[in-house]
Amino acid sequence: MTDHNSSNTAPHELGVAALAAQLRSGQASAVEVARHFLQRARAQQGLGAFLAIDEDATLAQARAQDEAIAAGRGGPLAGVPIAHKDVFVTQDFPTTAASQMLAGYRSPFDATIVANLGDAGCVTLGKLSCDEFAMGGSNENAAVAAVGLDAPQPVRNPWDTARVPGGSSGGSAAAVAAGLAPGATASDTGGSIRQPAALCGITGIKPTYGRASRYGMIAYASSLDQAGVMARTAEDCALLLSHLCGPDVERDSTSVDRPPEDFGRQLSASIEGLRIGIPREFFGEGLADDVRAAVQAALQEYEKLGAKLVDISLPRTDLAVPVYYILSPAEASSNLSRFDGVRYGHRAAHYTDLLDMYKKSRSEAFGEEVKRRIMIGTYVLSEGYYDAYYLQAQRLRRMIADDLQTAFTQCDVIAGPVSPSVAWAIGSKSDPLATYLADIYTLPASLAGLPAMSVPAGFGEGGMPVGLQLIGNHFGEARLLNLAHRLQQATDFHQRRPALA
Repeated sequence: MTDHNSSNTAPHELGVAALAAQLRSGQASAVEVARHFLQRARAQQGLGAFLAIDEDATLAQARAQDEAIAAGRGGPLAGVPIAHKDVFVTQDFPTTAASQMLAGYRSPFDATIVANLGDAGCVTLGKLSCDEFAMGGSNENAAVAAVGLDAPQPVRNPWDTARVPGGSSGGSAAAVAAGLAPGATASDTGGSIRQPAALCGITGIKPTYGRASRYGMIAYASSLDQAGVMARTAEDCALLLSHLCGPDVERDSTSVDRPPEDFGRQLSASIEGLRIGIPREFFGEGLADDVRAAVQAALQEYEKLGAKLVDISLPRTDLAVPVYYILSPAEASSNLSRFDGVRYGHRAAHYTDLLDMYKKSRSEAFGEEVKRRIMIGTYVLSEGYYDAYYLQAQRLRRMIADDLQTAFTQCDVIAGPVSPSVAWAIGSKSDPLATYLADIYTLPASLAGLPAMSVPAGFGEGGMPVGLQLIGNHFGEARLLNLAHRLQQATDFHQRRPALA
Protein backbone atom coordinates (compact mmCIF):
# COMPACT_ATOMS: atom_id res chain seq x y z
CA MET A 1 0.00 0.00 0.00
CA THR A 2 1.26 3.46 -0.94
CA ASP A 3 2.26 5.69 1.96
CA HIS A 4 0.16 8.77 1.18
CA ASN A 5 1.96 10.77 3.87
CA SER A 6 5.37 10.38 2.31
CA SER A 7 6.81 13.54 0.81
CA ASN A 8 8.41 11.32 -1.85
CA THR A 9 5.04 10.19 -3.18
CA ALA A 10 4.23 11.67 -6.59
CA PRO A 11 1.30 14.12 -6.47
CA HIS A 12 -0.86 12.00 -8.80
CA GLU A 13 -0.66 9.12 -6.33
CA LEU A 14 -2.19 11.27 -3.60
CA GLY A 15 -5.84 12.06 -3.05
CA VAL A 16 -7.45 15.43 -2.42
CA ALA A 17 -7.14 15.26 1.37
CA ALA A 18 -3.51 14.11 1.30
CA LEU A 19 -2.54 16.77 -1.25
CA ALA A 20 -4.25 19.48 0.80
CA ALA A 21 -2.27 18.39 3.87
CA GLN A 22 1.05 18.43 1.96
CA LEU A 23 0.36 21.87 0.54
CA ARG A 24 -0.60 23.30 3.94
CA SER A 25 2.55 21.88 5.54
CA GLY A 26 4.81 23.27 2.83
CA GLN A 27 6.01 19.84 1.66
CA ALA A 28 4.93 20.85 -1.84
CA SER A 29 3.97 24.06 -3.58
CA ALA A 30 0.79 24.62 -5.54
CA VAL A 31 2.83 25.58 -8.61
CA GLU A 32 4.86 22.35 -8.47
CA VAL A 33 1.74 20.23 -8.06
CA ALA A 34 -0.08 22.04 -10.88
CA ARG A 35 2.88 21.61 -13.22
CA HIS A 36 3.00 17.89 -12.40
CA PHE A 37 -0.65 17.37 -13.32
CA LEU A 38 -0.43 19.54 -16.43
CA GLN A 39 2.52 17.46 -17.61
CA ARG A 40 0.53 14.26 -17.07
CA ALA A 41 -2.46 15.69 -18.92
CA ARG A 42 -0.24 16.56 -21.89
CA ALA A 43 1.33 13.08 -21.85
CA GLN A 44 -2.08 11.37 -21.90
CA GLN A 45 -3.76 13.46 -24.58
CA GLY A 46 -4.78 10.28 -26.39
CA LEU A 47 -7.46 9.66 -23.77
CA GLY A 48 -9.28 12.76 -24.98
CA ALA A 49 -10.19 13.78 -21.44
CA PHE A 50 -9.39 17.53 -21.63
CA LEU A 51 -11.14 19.94 -23.99
CA ALA A 52 -9.23 22.99 -22.75
CA ILE A 53 -5.95 23.58 -20.93
CA ASP A 54 -4.38 26.98 -20.29
CA GLU A 55 -1.10 26.57 -18.41
CA ASP A 56 -0.70 30.30 -17.81
CA ALA A 57 -4.16 30.56 -16.20
CA THR A 58 -3.60 27.46 -14.07
CA LEU A 59 -0.17 28.53 -12.88
CA ALA A 60 -1.42 32.04 -12.08
CA GLN A 61 -4.08 30.50 -9.84
CA ALA A 62 -1.46 28.21 -8.27
CA ARG A 63 0.89 31.11 -7.51
CA ALA A 64 -1.95 32.99 -5.85
CA GLN A 65 -2.63 29.97 -3.63
CA ASP A 66 1.05 29.63 -2.70
CA GLU A 67 1.00 33.27 -1.64
CA ALA A 68 -2.18 32.71 0.38
CA ILE A 69 -0.66 29.69 2.14
CA ALA A 70 2.54 31.62 2.91
CA ALA A 71 0.47 34.47 4.36
CA GLY A 72 -1.52 32.07 6.55
CA ARG A 73 -4.82 32.72 4.79
CA GLY A 74 -5.05 29.67 2.55
CA GLY A 75 -8.43 27.95 2.32
CA PRO A 76 -9.04 24.32 3.30
CA LEU A 77 -8.26 23.18 -0.27
CA ALA A 78 -5.55 25.75 -0.98
CA GLY A 79 -3.51 24.70 -3.99
CA VAL A 80 -5.38 21.45 -4.68
CA PRO A 81 -5.81 21.08 -8.45
CA ILE A 82 -9.12 19.95 -9.90
CA ALA A 83 -10.70 19.99 -13.35
CA HIS A 84 -14.24 20.96 -14.34
CA LYS A 85 -16.70 19.26 -16.64
CA ASP A 86 -17.24 21.52 -19.63
CA VAL A 87 -20.89 22.25 -18.78
CA PHE A 88 -19.83 24.61 -15.96
CA VAL A 89 -18.94 28.09 -17.18
CA THR A 90 -15.54 29.52 -16.31
CA GLN A 91 -13.95 32.92 -16.85
CA ASP A 92 -10.38 31.67 -17.32
CA PHE A 93 -11.19 28.82 -19.72
CA PRO A 94 -13.55 28.42 -22.69
CA THR A 95 -16.84 26.62 -22.11
CA THR A 96 -18.37 24.63 -24.97
CA ALA A 97 -20.49 21.82 -23.47
CA ALA A 98 -18.51 19.77 -26.04
CA SER A 99 -20.63 21.31 -28.81
CA GLN A 100 -19.78 23.23 -31.97
CA MET A 101 -22.69 25.46 -31.03
CA LEU A 102 -20.51 27.04 -28.31
CA ALA A 103 -17.07 26.65 -29.89
CA GLY A 104 -14.80 29.34 -28.47
CA TYR A 105 -17.36 30.71 -26.01
CA ARG A 106 -15.91 32.52 -22.97
CA SER A 107 -18.15 33.21 -20.00
CA PRO A 108 -17.98 36.56 -18.19
CA PHE A 109 -18.46 34.78 -14.85
CA ASP A 110 -17.77 31.49 -13.05
CA ALA A 111 -20.47 28.98 -12.22
CA THR A 112 -21.33 29.02 -8.52
CA ILE A 113 -19.76 25.61 -7.89
CA VAL A 114 -16.57 26.71 -9.66
CA ALA A 115 -16.49 29.87 -7.52
CA ASN A 116 -17.19 27.91 -4.34
CA LEU A 117 -14.30 25.51 -4.94
CA GLY A 118 -12.11 28.45 -5.94
CA ASP A 119 -12.95 30.19 -2.68
CA ALA A 120 -11.82 27.03 -0.85
CA GLY A 121 -8.47 27.29 -2.66
CA CYS A 122 -8.80 24.88 -5.59
CA VAL A 123 -6.72 25.47 -8.71
CA THR A 124 -8.35 24.74 -12.08
CA LEU A 125 -6.38 22.43 -14.39
CA GLY A 126 -8.75 22.77 -17.33
CA LYS A 127 -12.10 21.75 -18.78
CA LEU A 128 -13.11 18.13 -19.26
CA SER A 129 -14.84 16.41 -22.13
CA CYS A 130 -18.42 15.18 -21.98
CA ASP A 131 -21.20 14.09 -24.28
CA GLU A 132 -22.48 17.13 -26.16
CA PHE A 133 -24.71 19.18 -23.84
CA ALA A 134 -24.40 16.21 -21.42
CA MET A 135 -26.61 14.10 -23.69
CA GLY A 136 -25.27 10.56 -23.74
CA GLY A 137 -24.18 7.62 -21.67
CA SER A 138 -20.80 6.78 -23.17
CA ASN A 139 -18.93 10.02 -24.00
CA GLU A 140 -18.98 9.10 -27.68
CA ASN A 141 -20.98 12.26 -28.52
CA ALA A 142 -18.38 14.99 -27.89
CA ALA A 143 -18.34 17.30 -30.91
CA VAL A 144 -15.28 19.37 -29.95
CA ALA A 145 -11.71 18.11 -30.40
CA ALA A 146 -9.85 17.38 -27.19
CA VAL A 147 -6.51 19.01 -26.40
CA GLY A 148 -3.80 17.67 -28.74
CA LEU A 149 -6.24 15.96 -31.11
CA ASP A 150 -7.19 17.11 -34.59
CA ALA A 151 -10.83 16.05 -34.53
CA PRO A 152 -13.54 15.10 -32.03
CA GLN A 153 -13.28 11.57 -30.72
CA PRO A 154 -14.77 9.51 -27.89
CA VAL A 155 -13.07 9.75 -24.51
CA ARG A 156 -11.27 6.48 -23.78
CA ASN A 157 -11.43 4.39 -20.64
CA PRO A 158 -8.00 4.32 -18.92
CA TRP A 159 -8.51 0.65 -17.98
CA ASP A 160 -8.91 -0.31 -21.66
CA THR A 161 -8.64 2.43 -24.26
CA ALA A 162 -10.81 0.47 -26.70
CA ARG A 163 -13.76 0.90 -24.33
CA VAL A 164 -15.98 3.81 -23.32
CA PRO A 165 -15.50 5.55 -19.96
CA GLY A 166 -19.25 6.05 -19.56
CA GLY A 167 -21.08 9.31 -19.88
CA SER A 168 -21.93 12.00 -19.97
CA SER A 169 -19.15 12.85 -17.49
CA GLY A 170 -16.66 10.51 -19.14
CA GLY A 171 -13.90 13.10 -19.30
CA SER A 172 -14.16 13.68 -15.54
CA ALA A 173 -14.05 9.95 -14.77
CA ALA A 174 -11.18 9.22 -17.16
CA ALA A 175 -9.11 12.13 -15.84
CA VAL A 176 -9.42 10.99 -12.21
CA ALA A 177 -8.89 7.29 -13.02
CA ALA A 178 -5.77 8.05 -15.08
CA GLY A 179 -4.28 10.33 -12.42
CA LEU A 180 -4.62 13.48 -14.53
CA ALA A 181 -6.50 15.21 -11.69
CA PRO A 182 -7.08 14.20 -8.06
CA GLY A 183 -10.71 15.24 -8.31
CA ALA A 184 -13.18 16.64 -10.81
CA THR A 185 -16.60 18.21 -11.00
CA ALA A 186 -19.30 16.44 -12.95
CA SER A 187 -23.03 16.64 -13.54
CA ASP A 188 -25.70 13.98 -13.17
CA THR A 189 -29.03 14.19 -15.00
CA GLY A 190 -29.89 10.49 -15.21
CA GLY A 191 -26.75 8.84 -13.87
CA SER A 192 -23.93 10.77 -15.52
CA ILE A 193 -21.77 10.86 -12.38
CA ARG A 194 -22.45 7.36 -11.09
CA GLN A 195 -22.19 5.42 -14.34
CA PRO A 196 -18.82 6.77 -15.56
CA ALA A 197 -17.44 6.55 -12.01
CA ALA A 198 -18.44 2.89 -11.96
CA LEU A 199 -17.03 2.10 -15.40
CA CYS A 200 -13.71 3.80 -14.56
CA GLY A 201 -13.30 2.37 -11.05
CA ILE A 202 -13.50 5.59 -9.02
CA THR A 203 -15.92 7.17 -6.51
CA GLY A 204 -18.58 9.66 -7.58
CA ILE A 205 -21.51 11.27 -5.81
CA LYS A 206 -24.60 13.20 -6.89
CA PRO A 207 -26.10 15.14 -3.97
CA THR A 208 -29.80 15.77 -3.33
CA TYR A 209 -31.35 17.90 -6.07
CA GLY A 210 -30.94 21.54 -5.03
CA ARG A 211 -27.92 20.97 -2.76
CA ALA A 212 -25.50 22.27 -5.40
CA SER A 213 -26.28 25.46 -7.29
CA ARG A 214 -27.12 25.14 -10.98
CA TYR A 215 -26.18 28.77 -11.62
CA GLY A 216 -23.62 28.70 -14.42
CA MET A 217 -24.37 25.10 -15.41
CA ILE A 218 -25.39 24.84 -19.06
CA ALA A 219 -28.86 23.35 -18.74
CA TYR A 220 -29.94 20.06 -20.27
CA ALA A 221 -32.97 19.05 -18.17
CA SER A 222 -33.45 21.61 -15.41
CA SER A 223 -35.56 19.48 -13.06
CA LEU A 224 -32.94 16.72 -13.14
CA ASP A 225 -29.50 18.32 -13.63
CA GLN A 226 -27.35 18.30 -10.50
CA ALA A 227 -23.65 19.00 -9.98
CA GLY A 228 -21.45 16.62 -8.04
CA VAL A 229 -17.89 15.37 -7.74
CA MET A 230 -15.59 12.49 -8.58
CA ALA A 231 -12.42 11.39 -6.81
CA ARG A 232 -10.73 8.14 -5.87
CA THR A 233 -12.18 7.85 -2.38
CA ALA A 234 -15.26 8.67 -0.36
CA GLU A 235 -13.09 10.80 1.93
CA ASP A 236 -12.00 12.97 -0.99
CA CYS A 237 -15.53 13.22 -2.39
CA ALA A 238 -16.81 14.30 1.04
CA LEU A 239 -14.16 17.03 1.24
CA LEU A 240 -14.89 18.40 -2.24
CA LEU A 241 -18.66 18.15 -1.89
CA SER A 242 -18.61 20.00 1.43
CA HIS A 243 -17.15 23.04 -0.32
CA LEU A 244 -19.08 22.68 -3.57
CA CYS A 245 -22.57 22.65 -2.02
CA GLY A 246 -24.35 25.55 -0.38
CA PRO A 247 -27.41 27.77 -0.78
CA ASP A 248 -27.59 30.05 -3.82
CA VAL A 249 -31.24 31.06 -3.67
CA GLU A 250 -30.69 34.54 -5.09
CA ARG A 251 -29.32 33.17 -8.38
CA ASP A 252 -30.80 29.66 -8.58
CA SER A 253 -34.53 29.23 -7.94
CA THR A 254 -34.04 25.48 -7.43
CA SER A 255 -31.35 25.91 -4.78
CA VAL A 256 -32.19 24.51 -1.34
CA ASP A 257 -31.79 27.07 1.43
CA ARG A 258 -29.72 24.89 3.76
CA PRO A 259 -26.39 25.94 5.28
CA PRO A 260 -23.15 24.32 4.07
CA GLU A 261 -22.50 20.96 5.68
CA ASP A 262 -19.47 18.85 6.54
CA PHE A 263 -20.29 15.68 4.62
CA GLY A 264 -17.31 13.91 6.11
CA ARG A 265 -18.42 14.32 9.70
CA GLN A 266 -19.41 10.68 10.15
CA LEU A 267 -17.12 8.91 7.68
CA SER A 268 -15.89 6.32 10.18
CA ALA A 269 -19.14 5.89 12.12
CA SER A 270 -20.31 2.36 12.83
CA ILE A 271 -22.86 0.87 10.45
CA GLU A 272 -23.91 -1.78 12.95
CA GLY A 273 -27.63 -2.44 12.48
CA LEU A 274 -27.97 -0.19 9.43
CA ARG A 275 -30.66 -1.51 7.09
CA ILE A 276 -29.53 -1.71 3.45
CA GLY A 277 -32.41 -2.24 1.04
CA ILE A 278 -31.77 -4.51 -1.94
CA PRO A 279 -34.32 -3.93 -4.73
CA ARG A 280 -35.16 -7.26 -6.34
CA GLU A 281 -35.82 -5.44 -9.64
CA PHE A 282 -32.13 -4.45 -9.79
CA PHE A 283 -30.99 -8.07 -9.89
CA GLY A 284 -33.25 -9.54 -12.57
CA GLU A 285 -32.80 -10.27 -16.24
CA GLY A 286 -30.36 -7.95 -17.99
CA LEU A 287 -27.77 -7.75 -15.21
CA ALA A 288 -24.46 -9.31 -16.33
CA ASP A 289 -23.23 -12.20 -14.16
CA ASP A 290 -19.83 -10.57 -13.50
CA VAL A 291 -21.47 -7.37 -12.26
CA ARG A 292 -23.93 -9.32 -10.13
CA ALA A 293 -21.11 -11.28 -8.48
CA ALA A 294 -19.05 -8.18 -7.65
CA VAL A 295 -22.04 -6.27 -6.24
CA GLN A 296 -23.16 -9.21 -4.12
CA ALA A 297 -19.62 -9.65 -2.76
CA ALA A 298 -19.59 -5.96 -1.76
CA LEU A 299 -22.95 -6.35 -0.03
CA GLN A 300 -21.54 -9.29 1.91
CA GLU A 301 -18.76 -7.00 3.15
CA TYR A 302 -21.45 -4.76 4.62
CA GLU A 303 -22.97 -7.72 6.41
CA LYS A 304 -19.56 -8.46 7.94
CA LEU A 305 -19.50 -4.86 9.18
CA GLY A 306 -22.81 -5.33 10.95
CA ALA A 307 -25.28 -3.98 8.42
CA LYS A 308 -28.51 -5.82 7.70
CA LEU A 309 -29.59 -6.55 4.12
CA VAL A 310 -33.33 -6.09 3.55
CA ASP A 311 -35.25 -7.33 0.51
CA ILE A 312 -37.29 -4.45 -0.99
CA SER A 313 -39.21 -3.75 -4.18
CA LEU A 314 -39.15 -0.78 -6.54
CA PRO A 315 -41.99 -2.02 -8.76
CA ARG A 316 -41.89 0.73 -11.36
CA THR A 317 -38.15 0.44 -12.11
CA ASP A 318 -38.83 -0.68 -15.68
CA LEU A 319 -40.80 2.53 -16.29
CA ALA A 320 -37.90 4.79 -15.33
CA VAL A 321 -36.30 4.62 -18.79
CA PRO A 322 -39.38 5.67 -20.83
CA VAL A 323 -40.31 8.32 -18.22
CA TYR A 324 -36.81 9.82 -18.27
CA TYR A 325 -36.55 9.76 -22.07
CA ILE A 326 -39.81 11.68 -22.35
CA LEU A 327 -39.19 14.26 -19.63
CA SER A 328 -35.51 15.02 -20.20
CA PRO A 329 -35.84 15.61 -23.99
CA ALA A 330 -38.90 17.80 -23.32
CA GLU A 331 -36.85 19.99 -21.01
CA ALA A 332 -33.90 19.90 -23.42
CA SER A 333 -36.12 21.07 -26.26
CA SER A 334 -37.03 24.12 -24.19
CA ASN A 335 -33.56 24.79 -22.76
CA LEU A 336 -31.73 24.51 -26.07
CA SER A 337 -34.13 26.80 -27.91
CA ARG A 338 -31.92 29.69 -26.74
CA PHE A 339 -29.15 28.53 -29.08
CA ASP A 340 -30.54 30.16 -32.20
CA GLY A 341 -27.58 31.95 -33.77
CA VAL A 342 -28.81 35.38 -32.70
CA ARG A 343 -27.22 36.31 -29.36
CA TYR A 344 -24.29 33.92 -28.97
CA GLY A 345 -23.09 30.62 -30.26
CA HIS A 346 -22.70 29.41 -33.83
CA ARG A 347 -24.36 31.36 -36.66
CA ALA A 348 -24.55 29.97 -40.19
CA ALA A 349 -22.45 31.88 -42.72
CA HIS A 350 -25.12 31.92 -45.45
CA TYR A 351 -28.88 32.31 -45.03
CA THR A 352 -31.78 34.09 -46.72
CA ASP A 353 -33.90 35.27 -43.78
CA LEU A 354 -34.24 34.93 -40.00
CA LEU A 355 -36.02 31.56 -40.11
CA ASP A 356 -33.42 30.20 -42.52
CA MET A 357 -30.66 31.43 -40.17
CA TYR A 358 -32.27 29.59 -37.25
CA LYS A 359 -32.58 26.36 -39.22
CA LYS A 360 -29.08 26.40 -40.68
CA SER A 361 -27.32 27.53 -37.50
CA ARG A 362 -28.93 24.79 -35.41
CA SER A 363 -28.58 22.12 -38.10
CA GLU A 364 -24.88 22.86 -38.56
CA ALA A 365 -23.90 23.17 -34.90
CA PHE A 366 -25.90 20.49 -33.06
CA GLY A 367 -24.78 16.86 -33.17
CA GLU A 368 -27.01 13.92 -34.02
CA GLU A 369 -27.86 12.90 -30.45
CA VAL A 370 -28.73 16.48 -29.47
CA LYS A 371 -30.96 16.82 -32.54
CA ARG A 372 -32.62 13.50 -31.73
CA ARG A 373 -33.50 14.60 -28.20
CA ILE A 374 -34.71 18.03 -29.29
CA MET A 375 -37.01 16.38 -31.82
CA ILE A 376 -38.37 13.90 -29.25
CA GLY A 377 -38.89 16.68 -26.73
CA THR A 378 -40.65 18.95 -29.20
CA TYR A 379 -42.91 16.08 -30.23
CA VAL A 380 -44.02 15.14 -26.70
CA LEU A 381 -44.73 18.79 -25.90
CA SER A 382 -46.75 19.40 -29.04
CA GLU A 383 -50.52 19.84 -29.12
CA GLY A 384 -52.28 16.50 -29.21
CA TYR A 385 -49.39 14.62 -27.58
CA TYR A 386 -48.70 16.66 -24.43
CA ASP A 387 -51.38 14.90 -22.36
CA ALA A 388 -50.60 11.43 -23.69
CA TYR A 389 -46.85 11.60 -23.17
CA TYR A 390 -45.52 14.48 -21.06
CA LEU A 391 -48.28 14.64 -18.43
CA GLN A 392 -48.43 10.86 -18.15
CA ALA A 393 -44.65 10.73 -17.67
CA GLN A 394 -44.91 13.35 -14.90
CA ARG A 395 -47.51 11.23 -13.12
CA LEU A 396 -45.31 8.16 -13.37
CA ARG A 397 -42.34 10.17 -12.11
CA ARG A 398 -44.28 10.90 -8.94
CA MET A 399 -45.15 7.20 -8.57
CA ILE A 400 -41.48 6.22 -8.94
CA ALA A 401 -40.56 8.75 -6.24
CA ASP A 402 -43.34 7.37 -4.03
CA ASP A 403 -41.98 3.83 -4.50
CA LEU A 404 -38.62 5.01 -3.19
CA GLN A 405 -40.22 6.68 -0.17
CA THR A 406 -42.11 3.48 0.59
CA ALA A 407 -38.82 1.58 0.41
CA PHE A 408 -37.25 3.99 2.90
CA THR A 409 -39.85 2.97 5.49
CA GLN A 410 -38.21 -0.48 5.37
CA CYS A 411 -34.53 0.47 5.03
CA ASP A 412 -32.07 3.31 5.65
CA VAL A 413 -30.12 3.14 2.38
CA ILE A 414 -30.73 1.38 -0.96
CA ALA A 415 -27.90 -0.51 -2.71
CA GLY A 416 -27.45 -2.29 -6.01
CA PRO A 417 -25.55 -2.17 -9.31
CA VAL A 418 -24.82 1.07 -11.15
CA SER A 419 -24.69 -0.33 -14.67
CA PRO A 420 -25.95 -3.64 -16.11
CA SER A 421 -22.47 -4.38 -17.50
CA VAL A 422 -18.86 -3.26 -17.37
CA ALA A 423 -17.66 -0.72 -19.93
CA TRP A 424 -18.41 -1.74 -23.50
CA ALA A 425 -16.32 -1.31 -26.64
CA ILE A 426 -16.36 2.09 -28.34
CA GLY A 427 -18.83 1.97 -31.23
CA SER A 428 -20.42 -1.31 -30.17
CA LYS A 429 -23.79 0.24 -29.24
CA SER A 430 -24.80 1.89 -32.49
CA ASP A 431 -28.49 1.83 -31.51
CA PRO A 432 -29.15 4.77 -29.16
CA LEU A 433 -31.80 2.73 -27.32
CA ALA A 434 -29.13 0.26 -26.21
CA THR A 435 -27.28 3.08 -24.48
CA TYR A 436 -30.50 4.45 -22.98
CA LEU A 437 -31.31 1.08 -21.40
CA ALA A 438 -27.94 1.07 -19.61
CA ASP A 439 -29.34 3.83 -17.35
CA ILE A 440 -32.07 1.69 -15.81
CA TYR A 441 -30.55 1.44 -12.31
CA THR A 442 -29.49 5.08 -12.00
CA LEU A 443 -32.66 6.76 -13.27
CA PRO A 444 -35.01 6.21 -10.29
CA ALA A 445 -32.84 8.26 -7.90
CA SER A 446 -32.49 11.03 -10.50
CA LEU A 447 -36.23 11.22 -11.15
CA ALA A 448 -36.83 11.45 -7.37
CA GLY A 449 -34.05 14.00 -6.75
CA LEU A 450 -32.29 11.72 -4.26
CA PRO A 451 -28.58 11.64 -3.37
CA ALA A 452 -26.78 8.67 -4.89
CA MET A 453 -23.22 7.54 -5.49
CA SER A 454 -21.00 4.88 -7.03
CA VAL A 455 -18.28 3.09 -5.07
CA PRO A 456 -15.65 0.73 -6.55
CA ALA A 457 -16.87 -2.80 -5.83
CA GLY A 458 -14.55 -5.11 -7.74
CA PHE A 459 -13.80 -6.16 -11.28
CA GLY A 460 -15.60 -8.09 -13.96
CA GLU A 461 -15.08 -9.25 -17.54
CA GLY A 462 -11.75 -8.21 -19.02
CA GLY A 463 -10.55 -6.90 -15.65
CA MET A 464 -12.90 -3.92 -15.97
CA PRO A 465 -14.20 -2.08 -12.87
CA VAL A 466 -17.63 -2.62 -11.35
CA GLY A 467 -19.40 -0.01 -9.22
CA LEU A 468 -21.82 -0.40 -6.30
CA GLN A 469 -24.63 2.15 -6.23
CA LEU A 470 -25.78 3.61 -2.93
CA ILE A 471 -29.01 5.66 -2.81
CA GLY A 472 -30.05 7.72 0.21
CA ASN A 473 -33.12 9.67 1.19
CA HIS A 474 -33.15 13.44 0.76
CA PHE A 475 -30.14 15.13 2.40
CA GLY A 476 -28.60 11.77 3.30
CA GLU A 477 -25.21 12.43 1.68
CA ALA A 478 -23.20 12.03 4.89
CA ARG A 479 -24.66 8.57 5.49
CA LEU A 480 -23.86 7.47 1.91
CA LEU A 481 -20.28 8.68 2.24
CA ASN A 482 -20.00 6.89 5.58
CA LEU A 483 -21.11 3.62 3.95
CA ALA A 484 -18.74 4.13 1.03
CA HIS A 485 -15.82 4.90 3.34
CA ARG A 486 -16.45 1.81 5.46
CA LEU A 487 -16.40 -0.36 2.34
CA GLN A 488 -13.15 1.29 1.25
CA GLN A 489 -11.63 0.58 4.66
CA ALA A 490 -12.49 -3.10 4.17
CA THR A 491 -11.45 -3.45 0.49
CA ASP A 492 -8.74 -2.12 -1.80
CA PHE A 493 -10.65 -1.75 -5.09
CA HIS A 494 -10.42 2.06 -4.90
CA GLN A 495 -6.63 1.84 -4.60
CA ARG A 496 -6.12 -0.18 -7.76
CA ARG A 497 -5.15 1.81 -10.81
CA PRO A 498 -5.04 1.25 -14.56
CA ALA A 499 -1.56 0.64 -15.99
CA LEU A 500 -1.27 4.10 -17.56
CA ALA A 501 -1.99 5.80 -14.21
